[in-house]
Amino acid sequence: MDDLVDIGALRRRAGIKWAQAGHDVLPAWIADMDFPVADPVREALSRAIAGDLGYPDWDDRLDRNPLAQVFTDRVHDRYDLALDPEQVYVFTELVQVVQLVLHLMTRPGDAVAVHTPTYPPFLETLRVMDRPLVPIPMIEGPRGWTFDIDRFAADVSSFGCRALVLVNPQNPTGHMFDRDELSAIAEVAQRHDLIVISDEIHSELTHDGNRHLPFAALGPEIARRTVTLNSASKAFNLAGLRCCVAHIGDSRVRAALAAHPPQLYGQASALGVLATRAAWQDGDAWLADTQRRLTENRDLVAAMLPPEIRFHPPQATYLAWLDCRALELDRDPAAFFLEEAGVKLLPGPDFGTAGSGFARLNFATYRPVLEDMLGRMRDAVEKHRNR
Repeated sequence: MDDLVDIGALRRRAGIKWAQAGHDVLPAWIADMDFPVADPVREALSRAIAGDLGYPDWDDRLDRNPLAQVFTDRVHDRYDLALDPEQVYVFTELVQVVQLVLHLMTRPGDAVAVHTPTYPPFLETLRVMDRPLVPIPMIEGPRGWTFDIDRFAADVSSFGCRALVLVNPQNPTGHMFDRDELSAIAEVAQRHDLIVISDEIHSELTHDGNRHLPFAALGPEIARRTVTLNSASKAFNLAGLRCCVAHIGDSRVRAALAAHPPQLYGQASALGVLATRAAWQDGDAWLADTQRRLTENRDLVAAMLPPEIRFHPPQATYLAWLDCRALELDRDPAAFFLEEAGVKLLPGPDFGTAGSGFARLNFATYRPVLEDMLGRMRDAVEKHRNR
């Protein structure tokens, strides 16, 4: 139970979240959850470790893809979307697939549109690959975060964009793009022949009864230009097992991929595949309980944050995008809270220039830990206010 959480056991964890936190620091930075692994996943891994760690009974041929049917069944059950299992590929990591598609389908100098602020590895990918970023700024609206579709359309045209990386639900704001927003994006994508890489890795971590709408669900024409990425790594906290799936609806991408040796871009581990299959087939009860816990934590963040920090409760994810600009700090907010409160957040500028004055807080932890964290932050702000 949460009130019996062993903080010492958390601090002894080998994962990066706690291992790099420092003495007496509470980590809320990297996107890992602190909750135990789902029983079906643990049992599947235990059976494998106790039995056979030899070559798995699958290879890289489409007719033996170990997750194709599992993934398409899940998408159909949850979103009433029919995808072709033969268009599903297994990779080791979501960022890897983004890089792979950009490598195969664009050239250095080709512009890529992304909603900003955005996941730092995507910014680094575009920088290293020399794909100029065309930002689609997230802006505050009456109900939270949104964006300017007219500006997006104009910028895609003027900068000659070749691709769009769509992160839905959006990281770090937690905004879920609705049908009107996605339809407007789809119209621009069709008009300018954009390849759409749709990162939907947070799609199962929704709040308040919200239902995710996959971009490929907007219609066959959209599905035929979309690469949909997903994984059990966020919803079931399995990032270290390195396994993701890509539904490659775009035949041009499939043809480019088929022209290369099948293992050139790596192969997911047997344990990653086993864990993902167990999570998607048998983990829904665990996921429902985790969603409830995360929604309670999200609401606790809203209730306990200092009033000077602006915060739109996310519609999905376990990430809080904190606007700290009203504090008028003499340093980056993440640095302030690390030094003054012993709370490690992810710096807003890591998400691009739109993140200046912001910080991202991961609230996927036990309630006593989160209460301690938020209490420390309130105390630090109060001391700052009274100086």
